[in-house]
Amino acid sequence: MHATGNAPAIRAFFDEPTNTVSYLIWDPATRDGAVIDPVLDWNNRSGEADTRSADEILRAAASEQVTIRWVLETHAHADHLTAAPYVKAKTGAPIGIGEHIRDVQRIFRPVFNAQDLKPDGGDFDRLLKDGEHLALGRLTIEVLHVPGHTPADVAYRIGREVFVGDTLFMPDYGTARADFPGGDAVMLYQSIRRLLDLPPDTRLWMCHDYKAPGRDHYAWETTVAEQRAHNTQVHDGVTQQAFVDFRKARDATLAAPLLLLPSIQVNIRAGRFPDAEDNGVRYLKIPVRAKGGVAAMEQDAKP
Repeated sequence: MHATGNAPAIRAFFDEPTNTVSYLIWDPATRDGAVIDPVLDWNNRSGEADTRSADEILRAAASEQVTIRWVLETHAHADHLTAAPYVKAKTGAPIGIGEHIRDVQRIFRPVFNAQDLKPDGGDFDRLLKDGEHLALGRLTIEVLHVPGHTPADVAYRIGREVFVGDTLFMPDYGTARADFPGGDAVMLYQSIRRLLDLPPDTRLWMCHDYKAPGRDHYAWETTVAEQRAHNTQVHDGVTQQAFVDFRKARDATLAAPLLLLPSIQVNIRAGRFPDAEDNGVRYLKIPVRAKGGVAAMEQDAKP
């Protein structure tokens, strides 16, 4: 747990199956808190969902006598399903996300024919603007719009603590990919530079860690100074064009995240599963892209 002076107390929770870090943060004076990027335990083989990880956060909040006032998403994740609605159901805390989630929804609504998706971001309780401030007891959370990985990414800043979402990774691992629909490597570079223009002693809290080669432990806390000096992909001196060229070449080699399709469908709905069909069962969809002989087979099967 970290807490210094007029700063939040912070507890991190690492979910190894998805390499995701969730956070419980709170004002030590008032015990008002927030949960950032909670993970829903999802078995992709069986379609079973569980709340073990979220329950661990809730137990920690209870042990610290923290009242959860916010559930905050840094973006619509493509690698894990969010447990935000479960935390909301248990605490009454509203779910917040960057206002550009509407852009992400416009991209993916037709992909999944998501007719039940509420219009204009309505599945979320609060759409947050760049520069907006949220009260957390006597502390203030500042919203920073940091697009590039997706159009909707935001970081949350409280004094010299910043929860960066999927913009930066640990210095020895680099930066997030920018090849998802709506992603943009130029915007990602500019967002990263915005973060790295903060004071050098600003602490940056990652959303993921994958253990860079040669490192035998997971890590998710670094500083602006460390990133500027040592980030393998975007340290000081790396130009925008050099970063964009690298990022595009690197992203072209990356496979889609394992949980991309279920995650996006659920997370653009603020963690809500699609409405049940007439048999009372909820389903997640897999869009089929027929190629080669499969496409010819489908063509031959038409009446």
